[in-house]
Amino acid sequence: INPTASALSAPGLTMMNAAFDTLAAFDQDGNWVPHLAQSFTASEDCKTWTMTLREGINFHDGTPLNAEAVSVNFLTQFSDPLVGLAVRPYYASAEEALTIVDDLTVSFNLVDSNCSFPSALTGQLGATASPTWLAAALEDPTLDQQPVGTGPFVFESRTEDSVTKFVRNENYWGGDVYLDAIEFYPVTDSAVRTQLLLEGELDALTTTDVESISRMAEEDSITQLFDDTGEESFLMLNSASAPFDDIRARQAITHATPRDNYNTLINLDVTTKADQMFTADSPYFNEDVVQLSDRPDLAGPLVDAYCQDNPDNCTGGKIDIEYQYSGPSVVGERTADLLVEGWSDFFNVEVQVLPQDQHIQEAAFGLYNSIGWRQFGAVNPGDDRTWLLCRAIGGISLNWPRYCDEDRDALILQADAAKTVEEKTPLYQELSKMINEEYLYVFYNHTLWTHSLADGVENLCGVTTLEGVEMRCQVNGRTFFQSTFFAE
Repeated sequence: INPTASALSAPGLTMMNAAFDTLAAFDQDGNWVPHLAQSFTASEDCKTWTMTLREGINFHDGTPLNAEAVSVNFLTQFSDPLVGLAVRPYYASAEEALTIVDDLTVSFNLVDSNCSFPSALTGQLGATASPTWLAAALEDPTLDQQPVGTGPFVFESRTEDSVTKFVRNENYWGGDVYLDAIEFYPVTDSAVRTQLLLEGELDALTTTDVESISRMAEEDSITQLFDDTGEESFLMLNSASAPFDDIRARQAITHATPRDNYNTLINLDVTTKADQMFTADSPYFNEDVVQLSDRPDLAGPLVDAYCQDNPDNCTGGKIDIEYQYSGPSVVGERTADLLVEGWSDFFNVEVQVLPQDQHIQEAAFGLYNSIGWRQFGAVNPGDDRTWLLCRAIGGISLNWPRYCDEDRDALILQADAAKTVEEKTPLYQELSKMINEEYLYVFYNHTLWTHSLADGVENLCGVTTLEGVEMRCQVNGRTFFQSTFFAE
């Protein structure tokens, strides 16, 4: 649980929120606000951002939060082989990236204009760790599992893949913390998770599993908090290797994908189908963007033409591909079966199941054909640049499809430099159109994240900044716990 050296997914980010605070946070309207920071000030061109920290905050080990601590965190992230991919492309060099102004003030010196830059510091890149702990963890990587931050809870113990326990930070700078302790259990079987909550063995759970969500909706004793404005679930295609380096193969699998069956049989029609990375209630939604799935009549001619030109990549008139997903997972297996059946007239599919960490590594190294994935949905859409810009392609890549479009880059950077929703709207609508026409992602649905709380668990969404600004309760499954209490 080291935010400077780990690629944290939703469970890791949730535990991160217990031990760490972020430099900025989102309010309920999706605007960034200072959190560990006292203030942010931008230069006129939005390329230099000066951040001043709050005074008097200490890490759990007594180390003071100051500009030097921020610098150590930033440079550790900058140099990390994987985390650094989300940092290095946006600065000229490590030496020029960050300037210490005084004991509580630093300046971030960007290559490009970014008038919403602090939003990038609301998540993992803004989670600030004790520099004393970071130095020790470099010498002893097992300490990565024993996080030391400024957060509302202090690490007590961890049995990996079993339970991680944090206890209340009695000296929390952000105000009262009500729970004595919080324990996180990674229960991979959704049915077991649900039953544990209903039997009182768990007090809360976070899930995207629609069967679990539907089951708990029937229980009067369970309170559910929903959010489908974040990530999208989709099939992702590697454009850097055959067969999906050819747009005809990408178009064919898009047309052959049984999205209606997926949303009915896998998601029970609980979630909303997605054609793009914006939901219909977003100002950036482009109503003209429609993904042509469930159109096998369009797939056949494309496959025939591809196989005629690339016979070595086809067998029996069908394109040979590999489909990879993270598992073991009952839902993942059912999804694979449904997709393979839908593609069977046009593709010969070899299915590969990998543990999540290896699954992510293979995507980063480009060692896949097609892969089940979940992404996008940043509160500030500009923060999704990490997955799209040409500069994010390398030996290790966060532009997972490894697709470079300089015109798309220019559009994203133009949106970053814009200051109002009105300026950004036509740019993001055009971005959705471009992504649709590139056939790199076969969108399934907008992910429905749900926090389910047992009877008596109250005020999960009551977290505020020191200034009293109500913070956004959840971002792609990640939430806060310092305001939560048990009703008497």
